[in-house]
Amino acid sequence: MLTFTLRRLMTAIPTLLLISLVIFLLVDLAPGSPLSDVPLTVPPDVRQKMLAAMGADQPVMVRYFLWLKQFFWIEPLYGIDALFGTDFAQGAQRIISWQSKVPVFQIIGERLPQTLTVVGTAYLIGVLIALPIGIYSAYRQYSWFDQAGTFFAMAGFSVPTFFTGNVLILIFAVNLGWFPTIYDTNLEVVDWASFKAMLAQMALPVMVLALFNAAEISRYTRSSVLENLGQDYVRTARAKGMGEQKVVLKHVLRNSLIPVVTVVALGLPTVFGGAIVTEQIFKINGIGAALIGAINVSDLPTVQTVTFIFAVLIVMFNLIADILYGILDPRIRYD
Repeated sequence: MLTFTLRRLMTAIPTLLLISLVIFLLVDLAPGSPLSDVPLTVPPDVRQKMLAAMGADQPVMVRYFLWLKQFFWIEPLYGIDALFGTDFAQGAQRIISWQSKVPVFQIIGERLPQTLTVVGTAYLIGVLIALPIGIYSAYRQYSWFDQAGTFFAMAGFSVPTFFTGNVLILIFAVNLGWFPTIYDTNLEVVDWASFKAMLAQMALPVMVLALFNAAEISRYTRSSVLENLGQDYVRTARAKGMGEQKVVLKHVLRNSLIPVVTVVALGLPTVFGGAIVTEQIFKINGIGAALIGAINVSDLPTVQTVTFIFAVLIVMFNLIADILYGILDPRIRYD
């Protein structure tokens, strides 16, 4: 396992470097200018000075290698300095947002709590709902519960989140008045009343995202459990007189979780990346909203950095999923 992990880590390095180059070039060469909001009456020499102040007048490869150094070296040093009170960074140039003129990682740090609170809670609830539904639907194939679970999954996965969000707003916020329509980012939980207010404003976006996540994961769980229920080792265990609960929970479920782990692991980066559409609907000031705002004003450093963080998380969770395969399935050996 250790050899496999080290080999995958060594493979991940050139993969991430290639991804970083592709992301940087695609964003940099896309239409738009960081001075698109600047009036055309501004003299050309002033516009050139503004580009120079942002570092946007440098050749593209020079900016790429500087951004790469800042991402992998300077920003981690600033993180260490913030945690331990050291001065390893020594005032080195950080990745600065062209829009807000503050470090991009500072923006991410300010937006991440909102994203983790809403999207993370929704993903956890979605997984907790999906696994029991998928397992029991497979065990009771073609029963009324299975039919209801299939309908729930098809509806949740096929209906886009922007439609579901607006429908829930219309029903529970406009008609019933139970929940607010806009997420108050400045709300702090200090007492029971503020805690209830936080739960109320989280209810609708969490319901939207949890429904979507649970629909996808429950279908994978059902298919995987059904496949394993027909295997020879299950019939052998039943023939030996093993209890049905032990057969399903100990043998079938462990092997069935292998493909489910892939779906869950690859979905976890979205927790950090934010739910762009849902955050826009409920005005959640999270990572997704920051990314949309940066795209609208051609804030290239923010777009490149947030997108690349998402790519890093996908590569990392792919590795975690591969390692979990060996833990869940004793037939898999990497060394």
